[in-house]
Amino acid sequence: MRRINAKRMLVGEPLDTARLGETLLPKRLALPIFCSDPLSSVAYATEEILLILALGGVALLHLTWYAAAAIVFLLVVVIASYRQTCHAYPGGGGAYVVSSENLGPTAALTAASALLVDYVMTVAVSVVSGVAAITSAIPALSDHEVALSVGFVVLLTLMNLRGVRESGRVFAIPTYGFVLVIYLMFAVAAVRLATGDTIRAESAHLPITAAGTYTGLAVVLLAMRAFASGCTALTGVEAISNGVPAFRKPKARNAATTLAAMGVLSVTMFAGITVLAMVYQVHAAADPTELGLPPGTPTSTALAQIGRATFGSWHFLFYLLQAVTAGVLILAANTAFNGFPMLASILAKDRYAPRQLFNRGDRLVYSNGVVLLALAAVALIVAFDAQLTRLIQLYIIGVFVSFTLSQSGMVRHWRRELASPATPRSERVHIHRRLAINAVGAVMTALVLVIVLITKFTHGAWLVVIAMPALFLGMKGVRRHYDQVARQVAVAPGDRPRMPSRHHVVVLVANVHAPTLKALGYAHGLRPDTLTALSVAADEEDARQLREAWAEHDPGIPLKVLHSPYREVVGPVLEYVEEAAAAEGTDALSVVIPEYVVGHWWEQPLHNQNALRLKARLLFTPGVAVIDVPYLLESARHGEPQAP
Repeated sequence: MRRINAKRMLVGEPLDTARLGETLLPKRLALPIFCSDPLSSVAYATEEILLILALGGVALLHLTWYAAAAIVFLLVVVIASYRQTCHAYPGGGGAYVVSSENLGPTAALTAASALLVDYVMTVAVSVVSGVAAITSAIPALSDHEVALSVGFVVLLTLMNLRGVRESGRVFAIPTYGFVLVIYLMFAVAAVRLATGDTIRAESAHLPITAAGTYTGLAVVLLAMRAFASGCTALTGVEAISNGVPAFRKPKARNAATTLAAMGVLSVTMFAGITVLAMVYQVHAAADPTELGLPPGTPTSTALAQIGRATFGSWHFLFYLLQAVTAGVLILAANTAFNGFPMLASILAKDRYAPRQLFNRGDRLVYSNGVVLLALAAVALIVAFDAQLTRLIQLYIIGVFVSFTLSQSGMVRHWRRELASPATPRSERVHIHRRLAINAVGAVMTALVLVIVLITKFTHGAWLVVIAMPALFLGMKGVRRHYDQVARQVAVAPGDRPRMPSRHHVVVLVANVHAPTLKALGYAHGLRPDTLTALSVAADEEDARQLREAWAEHDPGIPLKVLHSPYREVVGPVLEYVEEAAAAEGTDALSVVIPEYVVGHWWEQPLHNQNALRLKARLLFTPGVAVIDVPYLLESARHGEPQAP
């Protein structure tokens, strides 16, 4: 009977490396895969502006116009800047590679740590905001936000383990559906408003209790904080520049075109939602009591209020809006599921991350990076109880650190191009234009980074400020370790393998049975100078029984029995092996350990515990090699008998 392989059922059959080209993405699939995060950010960016300005009461909500206009301008500049990066660095890597080549390793690792933190935040915030859209439509689920969020992260992980292209087909449906329903909402709103309808949000009549008196500098600081929160609309813009290698040829041009399409959609949707929020007089507050509602009252998101007011009695369109919004918000995490593993693989290649992150899984995706990202995001969701207002405070700092370093690196890149005598004169005009775009982008993103740090630091962003340097130091430590290992294992030119002059072998014996005989047969095949069987007995009776069984089978190998009155096995064996390894005339010593191989996970704790402990200790004994000789028990075989 054929065994059911759970892994194959969940992630599919393995793919040959030769089929890597089949996984490259056309623009229609690249858009939902790499752009679902910035496209979905418009679903809550306007709400974040309203939530902050609500602290000053209804009188300050008019500042939403100015904050939104500044965000739109910044979004256009950043997208134009990253289009230059796609063309200049088609190998991918985004801010990390740009900073590495132009600003040095310190700036590169700073950008990498910022991006890695941001990717984890993207998964957590996107999934939690998607669950918030679900609970806005179905308030009865509001008590299960953590479980729902973790469940969606697990689902996204499985989908991404199946492969980028396969997951892209699935993710395209809610992403394009979200875009179409948003534009449908704009069309319905335009027709209703043009025909004289008065549309008001369900919260328009609710008062907003100001958290304090805001005048002068306090108003400016509140407006800056609202602007900083609304800058979540820019998250994920860098993902395409990180993933240029995933596009079909011509890679750079297709990536830049996809980025431009994403920019048009993001700008128009964010602007449209903000206009409708102001026209409908949407009121939002983190605490329902600020709206005069009883504590714990479920409140709808700003987009849900706009959709309900726009579609009116067409309830199915409202629920369709909530469904596609929840879908695209949850799938927005897919941007991080593509960016994080790819960046981690580049870091691993440069020896700043564990080498396991460089390897592709059997579905041609960086599966170790996918799993690592999922675990980090789940930990964050659980730690913050799936509360979007708490998680959002940690967001976008990493985004603007990477933005600033990337654009600064591009300025240095273009200046180097201009200084090169090999650069044609006809190309210099275009380079000056690109330099200007990146310079404006660097200045603006640096300014926003300062604003974000000032306004968000005391509201929880200090955690990110700590996490980024910790990650930076961790990557430096990994690189230092790999460099030390490389120096220690390096060989001089002409070095040849050295054959040992004398080889001694010790076979560990617990009893005389089939695994022991198999290990002894293997040890004979090594042709050692000396071969000894070694066992440990707790008392004389055990030793006597073992010697009798040994004499009965007569394997032709001397048996050494160590007495252990305290019933300890590992210590006596280690002492014997260390003495044998240090003895004069011993050039190489091998310890052969017979091991059971079981077929079920629950059988593993029942066997091999002494063997595992011995191996762990023997690996640190100089001059000793450890050899496992497996013996398959019936549960691990596939019907064929195994001779001793």
